[in-house]
Amino acid sequence: MTTQPPAPHIELDGRPATEETLRIPALYGFGHFTALQVRDGRVRGLGLHLARLDAASRELFDLPLDGDRVRELIRHALDGAGRRDASVRVNGYLPPGATPTTLMVTVREPAVMPAGARSLMSVPYARPAPHIKRPGEFGQTYYGVLAGRAGFDEALLTAPGGVVTEGAITNIGFWDGTSVVWPDAPALTGITMTLLEEGLERAGRPSVRRPVTLDGPDGVGRFPAAFVCNSQGIAPVRRIDDTAFAVDEGLMKELGTVYDSAPQDTV
Repeated sequence: MTTQPPAPHIELDGRPATEETLRIPALYGFGHFTALQVRDGRVRGLGLHLARLDAASRELFDLPLDGDRVRELIRHALDGAGRRDASVRVNGYLPPGATPTTLMVTVREPAVMPAGARSLMSVPYARPAPHIKRPGEFGQTYYGVLAGRAGFDEALLTAPGGVVTEGAITNIGFWDGTSVVWPDAPALTGITMTLLEEGLERAGRPSVRRPVTLDGPDGVGRFPAAFVCNSQGIAPVRRIDDTAFAVDEGLMKELGTVYDSAPQDTV
């Protein structure tokens, strides 16, 4: 028998969601969010999440977003859900005439990256304003569904000319035998990606940004290994379209060690 996960706990500005308040995300989808994993009330890269929310709020709404307010609302929602381990999403909206920004905090069961190496199907789609993490991304969802129907785990977004940008819900990195290579293309700079960059730097193995394409001299086939990462963790890539990759256990162990060494901050 399949057990359904418990319903998410949702609060808007510190109050339990109601039919009236849920009209805000339903009718005013223009906004932004960040997704984070909380373990024992602590988060890796919390400052990066708060900075992301503030920067997006300033760009979209011309309003700053106080980090202490965000932390207070996360704590309140975690208490309301009775959880110290959770998947948390913070969405920012600005309905007409409203101020300050309306914050919706959603608390779900904790999540981890699915086990096993991932398969990616390349698709011709690049997100507009990719530096902003925002809800309701039809293109990502659409191509993610198509990738699943074709037997892949995720879509790999590409710009014109087959330029690799990012996964539909992940960042992608490649291993050239010496360095981790991140595609030098417009994409969301993920929190986990940033933590890996910083950790690799501390470990004396700086990562680099270089153009990566599906084919040609900068094609994905020149790399012996690849991986994806997001707030749920890190996973090796076993294929992109028809290009196969070996799972480099040494690389994955090093990435895991680097990520685990990132400091955790109390919400």
